[in-house]
Amino acid sequence: MSSEITIQRATAKDAVEIAEMVGELLAEITNAIGIQAFNFNFAETASRLTDFINQEKYFVFVARNENGRPAGFISLYESYALYAEGAFGTIPELYVRPEYRSDELGLRLVSQAKGFGSSRGWTRLEVTTPPLPQFDRTLAFYEREGFSITGGRKLKVLL
Repeated sequence: MSSEITIQRATAKDAVEIAEMVGELLAEITNAIGIQAFNFNFAETASRLTDFINQEKYFVFVARNENGRPAGFISLYESYALYAEGAFGTIPELYVRPEYRSDELGLRLVSQAKGFGSSRGWTRLEVTTPPLPQFDRTLAFYEREGFSITGGRKLKVLL
């Protein structure tokens, strides 16, 4: 099935379809961990994504099946840090719809992200997995793709 999938850089016109998949991703995480960890408003997410894409603050690659239906996406943003020796990319979301998960689509999306980051001169890509142990398979996927654990946990404070 993956040979019938195309991956292209998203534009603002893709925001509604991507926002729908963001909702699916967040619902999946929430269901697995049993905690409402995210606030999700579909219209606000689509609007925010449109702005991010138009301002080139966020880079999204969307995978579509032969009928043009979205099968998954990966999003990236550029960061800067001294420890990273300059500019680097962060993957805040990677989602593949369940019916495409045994098709190596996640691998293809990560490969697309690596190529994009390399073309921008990024020194690395970073990603935070959803909570473990519920998402051990996600961690294993990233490790198979060459990511290594750097320690620590992702923390937040609301402003």
